[in-house]
Amino acid sequence: MYLWQIDMKNDKPQNRRGVMLITGATSGFGAAASRMAATNGFQLVLTGRRGERLRALQSELGSAVLKILDFDVRDLVATQQALAALTDAEIPNVLVNNAGLAVGKEPIDQGFYEDWNRMIDTNVKGLLHVTRELTPRMKAGARIINIGSIAGRQAYPGGAVYNASKFAVHGLTEAMRMDLLPRGIQVAQVAPGAADTEFSTVRFKGDESMAKSVYRGYEPLQAEDVADAVLYIATRPPHVSIQDLLIMPSAQASAYHYHKS
Repeated sequence: MYLWQIDMKNDKPQNRRGVMLITGATSGFGAAASRMAATNGFQLVLTGRRGERLRALQSELGSAVLKILDFDVRDLVATQQALAALTDAEIPNVLVNNAGLAVGKEPIDQGFYEDWNRMIDTNVKGLLHVTRELTPRMKAGARIINIGSIAGRQAYPGGAVYNASKFAVHGLTEAMRMDLLPRGIQVAQVAPGAADTEFSTVRFKGDESMAKSVYRGYEPLQAEDVADAVLYIATRPPHVSIQDLLIMPSAQASAYHYHKS
């Protein structure tokens, strides 16, 4: 048990944490954060593109889930319609902008426009769509946690557009924190290094052999490690603002330095 976890046996309804909305909740960091938040007193609004997975997660987590919303954050109209349907009681006091992906590893002179658009539209515009629709209804004391990446701090070969999108998340997080300071809304970033989720499977377009090779020879982060960081930030006392958290496996020192066996 982590130090910040509440004792659910002694937990009373008035001690519940509030509402957490997680985008990209159907896999990886989003699914892990959903499970961890549910067992630590949060009510959940979960969003994602894969309705079947959302419904399965809702069934698993039971009454902790207030609502599931099946939409793609890239689609502005769908995002607006889905989030406008939230009641005041369903507006989050913690928003986790988790939806994101990397696609392809080609150098810039060989990249595919479709891959580039998918990354920019999801990682940057999707975050903006959700944030713009929700922040006017969020109250003082709320927190926004953006999922960034070591790729948003250090560029690497074959990652140009993914790097650009995550550098944008880093910059947006800092600017959002300033914009929302007068309203008492905290803004944080969790930036993971190598983590064994569906990330590499998506990046290599379903090539499981290539995806597994990324994590060979060392122990990467697991989705739960990153979810733990998200929950830590989300549960700090109101006067404490964890603004930026870089989390790496112990075998990784930078975007390109690993110690492998």
